Amino acid sequence: MNGVRHSLWLGCALLLVAAAVLLLGAGVGSTGFDSVLNARTDPVAWQILWDIRLPRTLGAWVAGALLGLAGSVAQGLFRNPLADPYLLGSASGAALGVALALAFFGMSPFATQWFVRLGLTGAAFAGAVLGVVLTLALAKGVQHTLRLLLAGVIVGVVLGAARDLVTIAEPDTLQAMQGFVLGSTGFVGWSACGVMAAALLGSLLVAASLGRVLDGLALGESTALSLGLPLGAVRGVLVAVLALATGAAVAQTGLIAFVGLASPHLVRSIVKTTHGRLLVLSALMGGLLLMAADVLARWVIAPQELPVGVLTAVLGGSYLLWLMHRRRRPGGGL
Repeated sequence: MNGVRHSLWLGCALLLVAAAVLLLGAGVGSTGFDSVLNARTDPVAWQILWDIRLPRTLGAWVAGALLGLAGSVAQGLFRNPLADPYLLGSASGAALGVALALAFFGMSPFATQWFVRLGLTGAAFAGAVLGVVLTLALAKGVQHTLRLLLAGVIVGVVLGAARDLVTIAEPDTLQAMQGFVLGSTGFVGWSACGVMAAALLGSLLVAASLGRVLDGLALGESTALSLGLPLGAVRGVLVAVLALATGAAVAQTGLIAFVGLASPHLVRSIVKTTHGRLLVLSALMGGLLLMAADVLARWVIAPQELPVGVLTAVLGGSYLLWLMHRRRRPGGGL
């Protein structure tokens, strides 16, 4: 009962802090809080607030929630606390899809037209699906976790190399691909928020319904099989959830590191709970982390801004080093 109460309090706290950061994000930008203060009387200020800052800040939260959920699923599925959402080659495949769209169709990730954004999103989704399909084919299914993990690493490296070859063949796409690889929420609009929100809702419902299976899998495959759990089918569904959540986030914001890795760790360091609640709390934590990082990226060198993927890589890398140092201490663990 205490675990349920603590999880509920943590979830409420994460939502309240996220709401506060959302309000703060509405006032952070090149024009400062003037756009917020003058929104009712100035049409330009209202457009900046409603069409740029609010969808960007809210989109950062939804993308972070997708990555946090995917990270929690990956760590539970692979029983590895250092697993992240990019293990199955979906991120590398999405980046390859965007590179091909830039090279052959002349699209730009900086464009605001809806059909261009839709085309880039479709290309990223197709690339993510390609990465997962190749990983499953190389691993010969989802029955063997270690083989699946190694296959994902190999496919990620190969697809990353293919993306680099496309970029070298078409040097005009270098700047655009650099922005995608560094990660950015600067071009997230309301339509992107809607797509990611739908993916988040579907992924979260499916993953949370399999929370008890993840609890059983955490005890070991032999124990899970003795409990009568259909591990093969469950792994397939969880891999699909992992691919959908990761692909949806990457398609809209590019490659953003460490949010999916750090979110479940932060939740587990605060409260001990089952996987069903851990998945929801990891999504809330991931949303808060990426939204806070996005606001910080806009504020540090204002009126210019840092790529949010660079900021999360620096902060997340520091956190990972701290985890490794903690693990080396006697009784440190993870």
